[in-house]
Amino acid sequence: MSDRNRWEQQLNSFDPAERREALESLAALSLPAPPEGRNVNLHYHSFFSYNAEGWSPSRIAREAHRAGLYAAGLCDFDVLDGLEEFLLAGERLGLRVTANLETRVFVHDYADQEITSPGEPGVTYFMGAGFAREPASGSPQAAGLAAFRDAARARNLDLVARINAHLPEVALDYERDVLPLTPRGVATERHIIRAYLDRSQAAFPSLDGADAFWSRVLGKGAGEVRATWGTPALEEAARSRLVKRGGLGYAQPSAETFPPVEDFTRWVASCRAVPMITWLDGTSAGEKDGRALLECLCAKGAQALNIIPERNWNFTDPDVRALKVSRLRDIVAIADDIGLPISIGTEMNRAGLPFVDDLDGPVLREFRESFLRGARILVGHSLILRYAGVSYADYDAGTREKNAFFEPVGALPPLTRPVAETLAEMGEARALAAIRDAVGRGWW
Repeated sequence: MSDRNRWEQQLNSFDPAERREALESLAALSLPAPPEGRNVNLHYHSFFSYNAEGWSPSRIAREAHRAGLYAAGLCDFDVLDGLEEFLLAGERLGLRVTANLETRVFVHDYADQEITSPGEPGVTYFMGAGFAREPASGSPQAAGLAAFRDAARARNLDLVARINAHLPEVALDYERDVLPLTPRGVATERHIIRAYLDRSQAAFPSLDGADAFWSRVLGKGAGEVRATWGTPALEEAARSRLVKRGGLGYAQPSAETFPPVEDFTRWVASCRAVPMITWLDGTSAGEKDGRALLECLCAKGAQALNIIPERNWNFTDPDVRALKVSRLRDIVAIADDIGLPISIGTEMNRAGLPFVDDLDGPVLREFRESFLRGARILVGHSLILRYAGVSYADYDAGTREKNAFFEPVGALPPLTRPVAETLAEMGEARALAAIRDAVGRGWW
């Protein structure tokens, strides 16, 4: 294995010192920078929540830079553990970056309608965009972040207990079997599924025994199970049977399961990040009137919109594809009309998802300028907040004026470590003036 390949693998180490060493070694190669493209992905989950490739924030930044992405964004569930690593990796590599957080919330206005979580009325995914730093220890913001982590752990423990009761042969010990799969003890249901699959191989003396076990649990033939070992198909089948709606461990959420959307938007705003709505595909009862949904959530403090484009066009059935694209076109037009910056991405929290959307492709090129504009605004917000203390979330101006202020900052060439160090040494007031000057000339 070449040094370069070894360092790239080392970027996924659970040891932060090893990741830093690998990133510095790769950056020191001084390879020619790839030409800057027009594709963006502001929604990558890392191994701090779940990445299907096991990638760390540094590895994501490395791959995004190598692919010539215009901008990249980290987005982990319920944690900001990768924030500093990702932002510093962007500076070291010369990549526009931002860091987000995703969770689930309850919207009482839609308590009887599905929104973005199928089969779960009132529940929706929601985000905070453009966090500049992890909350200071002992602050109310840090307490809020810890509460998200603790609530996720409690839900996981309850989920494992319910599944264990049905499958005693492969019962998990959360500390022993699940947490070692994570770098900082924050697990998702996908870690839990992987742990059950691993445990079944340890619990039965032969692969035939494991095949027979999963054949019974999944209602599939033993040969079909055998053929899918080590593939996403088996993990998805197990996830559907164990944790999704109707599964052995599933419990219907209530209004108390997740925080009210108002509480989460207040917490995000207190961090001076941008509360952000998520969009599924426009076909649920709650999303059919997209303008009403956006206006409702904007009234509660939301100021941006996240879309996963892959869910809105990539279907073989032409009628389904036409419907999804039509709904995508509608929501992009509504967001543009309201002035909401649009953030897009592919998540990469499930095998088979693309690394990045093709914004020059036959479908998404129609929306490219809206998506690029949103990326520039959110990257601009992240940069100014980190170094000059100015946030999109509380900038005292109308939406159009706000967008016109932040977008040119995000359009500047990627921030590099020397420029970042200079801005940090200046202090916020002088840094803001320096950023304004850079916008005026178009370069740092």
